[in-house]
Amino acid sequence: MSRENGWMELEEQHTCGVYRKQPVVIVRGEGARVWDAEGREYVDCATGHGVALLGHAHPRVVAAIQEQARRLITCPETVYNDRRAELTAELIALAPWAERVFFCNSGTEAVETALKFARLVTGRPGIIAARNGFHGRTMGALSATWRPEYRRPFEPLVPGFAHVPYNNPDALEEAIGPETAAVILEGVQGEGGVVLGDGAYLQRAQELCRERGALFIVDEIQTGLGRTGRMLACEHYGLEPDMVCLAKGIAGGVPMGAVLLGPHVGKLPSAVHGSTFGGNPLACAAALATLRTIREQALPERAAELGALFLSRLRAVRSPLVRDVRGLGLMVGVELRRKARPYLRALLQRGVIALTAGPLVLRLLPPLIISREDLEFVACQLEEALATPPSEERNDNDG
Repeated sequence: MSRENGWMELEEQHTCGVYRKQPVVIVRGEGARVWDAEGREYVDCATGHGVALLGHAHPRVVAAIQEQARRLITCPETVYNDRRAELTAELIALAPWAERVFFCNSGTEAVETALKFARLVTGRPGIIAARNGFHGRTMGALSATWRPEYRRPFEPLVPGFAHVPYNNPDALEEAIGPETAAVILEGVQGEGGVVLGDGAYLQRAQELCRERGALFIVDEIQTGLGRTGRMLACEHYGLEPDMVCLAKGIAGGVPMGAVLLGPHVGKLPSAVHGSTFGGNPLACAAALATLRTIREQALPERAAELGALFLSRLRAVRSPLVRDVRGLGLMVGVELRRKARPYLRALLQRGVIALTAGPLVLRLLPPLIISREDLEFVACQLEEALATPPSEERNDNDG
């Protein structure tokens, strides 16, 4: 038995089973590359579902973690902390409409927080989300998530949630009523198939919320912090939401989430919500290093430039299997005419790690520091994979 097979067998003995794993043991990463237990090299276009914005083991993030770990790892929000204070100011600076920040540990926690705050501030129960949207898997976030296969095993979910068609302002206008606490939308639906939001629709959503006393929440967990070619995807559409949910790449790979709060939320009463690890100094130090690197190296602008080139290259792929190629910045979806999951294995065999986004879409989320050469390699391998279709096709039930 190979060393790699041994690790897979050991993990299979004890893993809970909720993840469908690709047959590879990743043990090391640097930049846009990762290596498996047998020393094989891959270009990482999954990046932990979009987490590794700066790639793997970025020297500045590593140094920040090491230095902070020697000083102070944990510190609750019942006292003040220097790193947390710095990070709060850094986040407010990149979203001038925001006034305050709540820290947590993940994207789904950020969504849960925003939903709770919306009900608290408005005194209303109703939450409106979009069909094909994804906001997380805990009970409140799952209630806002659309896919029935995620929801059905855990019903009944939290009451008061409704779903409307995405990019349909008339349906949204009809849905928002006097009991609506908030509308939560993504600027680009990531797991929903890399579907871009229409600017007029998102602007209308914000206007309707203002007119009718509901709060407007934008889920930027996957789109935020440079991924789409702007620091926040909201900037593409001129939005100033009441809350923005952030997570994934915010701390360079260290678990962290945050909610940016606008003036319609304001300062909240004490003890209405909390998080044991939220805003811990280790994650804050990693986030400071990450955000400063993104800003100082103009990585959103780089993502916009490379993303346009990458989309153009992928659209030049001549394959009858490709139905559409779409994206924004370095958030790219290739919609196929067949199930996408078998092509993950085909790409893996060719040295590329990718994701799906629903049953038919291959999702590519490379790090913002990826080279043009690596993107060309990915495009070539995709071209080859599509030219030799895998024989096995299975349903795709994860993102």
